[in-house]
Amino acid sequence: MQFTIAVLSTLLATASGFAFSPAAKASTSALKASEFSDPGFCAGLPGALAPVGQFDPLNFLDGADDNKIRRFREAELTHGRVAMLAFVGFLVGEKVEGSSFLFDSQITGPAINHFAQVPQPFWEILVLTIGASEVYRAQVGWVSPADLQGEDKFALRPEYIPGDIGFDPLNLRPEDPEELEIMQTKELQHGRLAMLATAGFVAQELTDGQGIMQHLGM
Repeated sequence: MQFTIAVLSTLLATASGFAFSPAAKASTSALKASEFSDPGFCAGLPGALAPVGQFDPLNFLDGADDNKIRRFREAELTHGRVAMLAFVGFLVGEKVEGSSFLFDSQITGPAINHFAQVPQPFWEILVLTIGASEVYRAQVGWVSPADLQGEDKFALRPEYIPGDIGFDPLNLRPEDPEELEIMQTKELQHGRLAMLATAGFVAQELTDGQGIMQHLGM
């Protein structure tokens, strides 16, 4: 029961970054998109939030042109989305281990060891799925290297918004530009937090060999 509540809370918190209920719209209507971006920082992309603001301690943006900045954002969004899935996967994977729900009770132990125990053809399906997704993303957002001249062979399409590959099966994307920027910022924040949390999960399990669910007493 505790686990069910924890997972539901996590999913609801994540969903809040994408869905706008009438009450949420009323509360965010007073917010301005300028609160979530800085026109003079990171090519004006969303994600510059107080109190951190222009956070670039390693100076990755120094001398970076618009294309390179948008590539950085594309990478950040992609890693953040994978980390959000991994965070939920850690908890769910460890909770259902040993049950007949998945892989006929063959998967046990900490989540960092689960991949090594997965039987075929899981790997083949996973590789094909990832490959198809990456090819589609490249076709939507990237200019073909054959069409580029000069040294830079990695360029995003000028009209492409980093992370926006047109995948919105639940029609959560708002029409209002300011609400869209708020939603984009929430996704970034969830992704950044998930990257830190997932890295913490991995470090903890490598340190003592115990699963996260064991530490949570679930």
